Amino acid sequence: MPFPGARSRSPRAVLLAAVLVTLLAGCSGGGGGGSSSPSPSPTPSAPAGGAARVTIDNFTFTPAALTVAPGTEVTVVNKDSVAHTLTAAKGKVFDTGTIGPGKTATFRAPGKAGAYPYICTIHPFMKGTLTVR
Repeated sequence: MPFPGARSRSPRAVLLAAVLVTLLAGCSGGGGGGSSSPSPSPTPSAPAGGAARVTIDNFTFTPAALTVAPGTEVTVVNKDSVAHTLTAAKGKVFDTGTIGPGKTATFRAPGKAGAYPYICTIHPFMKGTLTVR
């Protein structure tokens, strides 16, 4: 029984609200800087000459910031139910191509030190940064 004065919502309105909440949650990759944000964790790094890994899950790159040595092999694992890419945002320095659900891809980190922002070209709101040191 609804509360007095409460309006019933159509199933379509409820579904639309659920989809919007899900999309907004996936876009909240941080960067807001508000006091309620958790303190940033250290930037994960791969050992010199070692391998590094980025996991895609729930439309998020984890870790979103990764530091590696020049030429490090980076493995990208897609745990989502849709395809993604991990592509350098500028200059096509690296690009995994399309990674299907449950699949993996690898690429070599650039040989030149610097910060390389990347995105998913299918879902451009997904962002991360590869730092080469």
